[in-house]
Amino acid sequence: MKKTKIAAVALASLMSVSAMAGCTKTPGATTGTAASGETAGGSQIKEFSAFFAVPAPTEINKDNEIQKIIAEKIGAKCNETWLTGQKEAEAVGVFIASGEYPDFINGGNAMTSLYEAGALVAWDDYIDKYPNIKEFFSEYEWSQFRQADGKIYWMNPFENIHGEDKTTTQNGEAFWIQARVLEWAKYPKIETLDDYFKLLEDYNKANPTTHDGKKNIPYTILCEGWRYFCIENAPEFLDGYPNDGSVIVDVNTKKIVDYNTTPTAKRYFKKLNEEYQKGIIDTQSFTQTYEEYISKLSTGVVLGMCDQWWDFQQINDIFKTQGTEQYGYNYIPLGLTIDKGMENQWYTSGGTLNVSSGIAITKSCKDIDGAFKFINDLLSQEIHDLRFWGVKDVDYKVDENGLFYRTEEMRKNVADPTYKAKHICNYSYFPQWSGTSRDGKNAMMPQEQLSEFKDSLPEPVKKVFENYKVDTYVQLLGSVNKAGVWYPMYSYSNNMKTNTAGGTAWNKMGECKHEWLPKVVMSKTFDKTWDEYMKAYAECKPEDFLAEMQKELDKRISDYEKVTKK
Repeated sequence: MKKTKIAAVALASLMSVSAMAGCTKTPGATTGTAASGETAGGSQIKEFSAFFAVPAPTEINKDNEIQKIIAEKIGAKCNETWLTGQKEAEAVGVFIASGEYPDFINGGNAMTSLYEAGALVAWDDYIDKYPNIKEFFSEYEWSQFRQADGKIYWMNPFENIHGEDKTTTQNGEAFWIQARVLEWAKYPKIETLDDYFKLLEDYNKANPTTHDGKKNIPYTILCEGWRYFCIENAPEFLDGYPNDGSVIVDVNTKKIVDYNTTPTAKRYFKKLNEEYQKGIIDTQSFTQTYEEYISKLSTGVVLGMCDQWWDFQQINDIFKTQGTEQYGYNYIPLGLTIDKGMENQWYTSGGTLNVSSGIAITKSCKDIDGAFKFINDLLSQEIHDLRFWGVKDVDYKVDENGLFYRTEEMRKNVADPTYKAKHICNYSYFPQWSGTSRDGKNAMMPQEQLSEFKDSLPEPVKKVFENYKVDTYVQLLGSVNKAGVWYPMYSYSNNMKTNTAGGTAWNKMGECKHEWLPKVVMSKTFDKTWDEYMKAYAECKPEDFLAEMQKELDKRISDYEKVTKK
């Protein structure tokens, strides 16, 4: 798409916007931003500031075209800043120490620090005033965000389904394998961890390089910082449980189980150890940074890994812009279990209520109602379409039945980092819907529009779906859904601190696993090292952590019963 055409259509959209009356500038809390200009009707556009304690998913240009269109339509915009070179707790600590905050903030796992510092505005007097916000959660779901003082201070922006669930992609965790490996093996049934590694070994022996002669890495592991979930939490999935993140919940007994010490955990790490000794696992696994990991994946050399899709989802765009998706480098999720014949819960349908973090409005905000209105407006269908589908006839078209679709040129555009920076504005860490559009036809997200999703797939992935007789990655996993009302338990453990015995144990357990799991995988004497690891782990007093998690589990079950009996 030529820039002149983009600009022309965007301008036409701008000129068609009705005037927004009565808008005044809101200075950014920490930057003192000025009004960005005027709407078509002559009123000023408010500017807000936001900080998100994660690295930027995509940096956008200051003159981003869709951001301008949204600002014209709702009379406001937000200047976003992201985590750079710090840990989230460090970045949040700087704000707390200064007492000055942006208008919006998402502190990740440091949200409770912001709450305890008195930095946040309570939502209770505002939710009912803004229907799009109120609609986002049920009464029970909103109640789960209440803090110790009984008030609500943030909402999580993700994993919320409007209408029918249209999920096509496994956004969460899986063991992933490249499409080229499955094609070579004639699309076998892969059920277990043993099946998976045997296929990686066999393929790599027969095909040791990529199409351009680079040496394959059969399996790599990301262990850097908080991303060490890529190595440590697979046992819960392999035993057939969903991603409660820090524990297993036995659905029959309603009791907490420690997945770190199960027989499956030992079998899983012993398998990794065996594969490491065979040279199948990347020797740089325990020293590589996230950036190095993504760089490896983008070359196509890595045959498989265990990870959350959102952690490396940019890879598909890289393959598309590089023209390498034709070689079968795209990753396919597998719902592995430790033994054959077991059900898996790698994918949990119906969305995930994570109450541990989210978007908050700070006490530094000079226009609290305006900030709530901004969130509310971003959830309107028209603006939501602009955020995720883009501009009609530029980023998508509409067929005779009212269904949105993209041409191949449009797909290439929205995969291109330069195009996204100048044109696309997702406001990606503000609240957003998946599921069905309010028109009852289209998906809220382009990747969930089944026809668009299937048309956008590269040929090697289409062959995978055809041979396994599925239409989506979710269907390929074949997961069941038995997650209880307490799910996910990580929304509690994520915010645990060392001011309780359970929080102290949780912190020590994490440090212990960071130290010992690489040793366990690399050890020449696995059983001896495993026993040493278990001894060090027991010294962390995991029973204190498990007891606190049991108390939280019981509370969630009780809270749900109280609300549903009203």
